[in-house]
Formats: sequence, structure tokens, C-alpha cells
Amino acid sequence: MNTVKHLNGSSLRPLRKKRLTLWNKHYLASAVFASLLGSYLDLYFVGKGLYHFPKRPLPEIFSINIAFTLAGLPVLIMVVLHFLSQVNKWGKAGIILFVSLLMPILEKLAEELGWFVHAEEWKHGYTFVGYLVFLIIIYSCFRWMEKHK
Repeated sequence: MNTVKHLNGSSLRPLRKKRLTLWNKHYLASAVFASLLGSYLDLYFVGKGLYHFPKRPLPEIFSINIAFTLAGLPVLIMVVLHFLSQVNKWGKAGIILFVSLLMPILEKLAEELGWFVHAEEWKHGYTFVGYLVFLIIIYSCFRWMEKHK
């Protein structure tokens, strides 16, 4: 076997640097798309009076929580897409279901913290179904971009 001596005296091969996949153009495009779609959906539901954000950045300008739609949601989407790209189709379904089930729980926490208030007719099941459809749409667009490199 052919080994090479390195400066530190080791005969081990140097490790290849792994590129951080969260920063390729498809992840970023998907995150931007998710941010825009999430912002428009929040604007729609806030406009319909189904929920509102009592504590939000720049409340005199924005009726939605732009910190979540411009920062939190894109980061969440990039992390979810990273995990989705690592598993088989059943793993993908499991991750999408898990995140969709987690969102109503996080929504309840946001309500407890006073960041989020729902109208009486709102059901947390809407959040589960909404995130399920949202994640499927975002992942489908991501896959479409990956296929059409």
C-alpha cells in the first residue's frame, strides 16, 4: 500500500473538506421561496383576522412577525431540506410529518409567550395541515430545482 508521510509525521491520508450543502443555490432559493410564501400566507391570515402577532419587530410598519418569516422560517427550511436530502422516501415522509406535528406545539408555546394570538375559530389542526402542505410544496420545488441543474 502506498502511504505518504505528511509534515506532522502521520501516514494517514488527509481528510477531504466537506462542503456545507446548506449554502448551495437550491437551498437558498428554496429558503427565499419559503420566506416569501410564508410572509404572504401570514399577511393573508392576519388580514382575515384569524391570528395576529402582539409582539413583533417594527409593529408600526408590519402586521406580521418579520423576524420569523425572514429569518426563522428560512433557517428552518434549510435545515429540514438538508435532513430530507439525507434519507429515503419513508424518512422524508417521517421528517415532514414530524415537523408538521411539531409546529402546533411550537404555536402553543408562542401563544403562552404572548407572541401569537388566534381567533376563537382557529384550530391547531389547521397549523398541522398547513405546514404539511407548505413543506411538501417547498420540498417539491427544491427537488425540481435539483433535477434541472
